[in-house]
Amino acid sequence: MKLAILFGGASFEHEISIVSAVTMKEKLRRFELRFIFCDQDHRFYLIDPKAMMAKTFASGEYKKMPELQPELGGFVRRKLFGAERYEMPVLNLIHGADGEDGTIASLLDFYKIAYIGPRSAASMLSYDKRYTKWLAEAVGVKTVAYEVLHAGDARQVKTAMPFIVKPARLGSSIGVSIVRDGSQLDYALDVAFEFDECVLIEPFIEGVKEYNLAGCRIGREIRFSIVEEPQKNEFLDFDKKYLDFSRTSAVCEADLEAADVARLKSAFEAIYSGLFEGALIRCDFFMVEGEVLLNEINPIPGSMGNYLFEDFEQTIAELLHNLPEKRMPQVDYRYIHSINAAKGK
Repeated sequence: MKLAILFGGASFEHEISIVSAVTMKEKLRRFELRFIFCDQDHRFYLIDPKAMMAKTFASGEYKKMPELQPELGGFVRRKLFGAERYEMPVLNLIHGADGEDGTIASLLDFYKIAYIGPRSAASMLSYDKRYTKWLAEAVGVKTVAYEVLHAGDARQVKTAMPFIVKPARLGSSIGVSIVRDGSQLDYALDVAFEFDECVLIEPFIEGVKEYNLAGCRIGREIRFSIVEEPQKNEFLDFDKKYLDFSRTSAVCEADLEAADVARLKSAFEAIYSGLFEGALIRCDFFMVEGEVLLNEINPIPGSMGNYLFEDFEQTIAELLHNLPEKRMPQVDYRYIHSINAAKGK
């Protein structure tokens, strides 16, 4: 089965995407893989699988490899005489901007290229943490309380300390800080505003239980992963999350009552259904006094959350056979023909 891994992109998570792609080389051995790298200038390169190492990209060696252009149905490599086409489904593994904000989804839809990943609307609603809150509220899933602060606003926060400051449109815990007293506020905001002009302020819940659950729709049912309780210090910081992007071995299932697992799955399905079809996503939940709260949606999770599934390759293979088809209007120029006929032309 053929599959192209699309990775890189112009975002703060560019290097993390490279690590995820390298991991996929090890996890999808039954697939005939192609690796398509998108650099920060939005040029696409066909990467030799043998060169799928971090240094290939850090050194710029990838620029010596064939350049590709998107075309209807796939990517094409132009040669002196003719061209070589690569028509196969794509696994969108671009983290952060480009990959998770709807840009790549729109490009793939535009060129009618089949892909695993969130569609444009799903991307926009999960990429911006404000919109994620609105989505959760709309489908009846509770979230942590929050307030929004924009660059240039008066730095007046109503949330009681301690609280967390996070950029609204960034993942991997980049730019996230805990504020325990007033002297830390300006620095935390300065850090967050380096990455986004909008930040979220959320109460820091001491010792909160966090659970990760991934899944995708296969036919009429959602194929769930195990539930993981990630190991963290005060919060799941960048160093901890970075390990997710290179994980290949399975993790232990969280020790939860069946009723709690059912509540997590119910919340996941409410978020996923009708919006994320065609994507394998991970939802990160808090559980506070038995109540499930959505923390965030990972529309393209680190290493695709492979370590959470009993048979990740089989899940991807089945998802490829359950991708939604984008309905395209048939243009027949009936209106123009009718006008011309009325005019006698």
